[in-house]
Amino acid sequence: AIDTITIHCIVGQWTAKQGCDYFATTGREVSANYVVGKDGSIGLSVEEKDRSWCSSSNTNDHRAITIEVASDTSHPYAITAKAYAALLDLLEDVCRRNGIEQLLWKADKSLIGQVKKQNMTVHRWFTANACPGEYLYSRHGEIAAEINRRLSGGSSNAGGVATTPENPTTGHTVATAGVLSVGMEVDFTGNRHYTSSCATAKGKNCKAGRAKITAIVPGYPHPYHCVAVSGKGSTVYGWVDTGDVQAVTIKAIQKGDKVKVLKAITYTGGSFKVYCDVYDVIQVNGDRVVIGQGKTVTAAVNSANLQVV
Repeated sequence: AIDTITIHCIVGQWTAKQGCDYFATTGREVSANYVVGKDGSIGLSVEEKDRSWCSSSNTNDHRAITIEVASDTSHPYAITAKAYAALLDLLEDVCRRNGIEQLLWKADKSLIGQVKKQNMTVHRWFTANACPGEYLYSRHGEIAAEINRRLSGGSSNAGGVATTPENPTTGHTVATAGVLSVGMEVDFTGNRHYTSSCATAKGKNCKAGRAKITAIVPGYPHPYHCVAVSGKGSTVYGWVDTGDVQAVTIKAIQKGDKVKVLKAITYTGGSFKVYCDVYDVIQVNGDRVVIGQGKTVTAAVNSANLQVV
């Protein structure tokens, strides 16, 4: 029976396909049930009903789902925000399907096999290596807390807060004051970010500006993981305090606005050439926006593919 989770770092910023292809072709006796890629992709390499060859312990691997996560190649073997988010989604799914009611983590090697006290294990407990790396190892408590929140009825958006409504004109998420969720753009107003949501050491300096929430762990000192939005001033990449993030209301597109094309796809699914950095909004009908230069029409575009400038 599957009752244990073992998270590994693959020591390489690979996609899930690259990791699965490696396990399928290498002459080494090595494999994992899943590979989580740097881009958030997830690959099944060894079916859950079968034992992978992953943790230097046949006893562990016979009862565990083993997951290799793409990482940097040196200490602390950091992973991307996309990989972290995908790992959480995968763990939630694995636990639900296999009847694992909660993840238990005490960072205690002596509890190996005592799944009612601790059902998460790490490779370093079975052999002399650093796996899963300090980045993931130090976040096992956060990971368990987030999965348990989801399994207990919380949505994967985060924090037990409601999903924000969608703007009917733009199709973008509208950030309502006080309601924050994963995937939302926010104004980061602080000047420090931290390596984990429960870090006690002084955070590192960073710049304020627009950022995107990639994970939330409610109840922790630094509950929001934020990544800077390119070109919007911020250099944040880490966990931040509640008081340092504010919701941003996304302006609805209106006739006369200036917009930037995010994807050069027409409203009916065709394509067009983007010759200008900024276009005029000539007409708006729901999510159908006609853009051009002055009164000269360029294309009708879905509002989701435009950004007001």
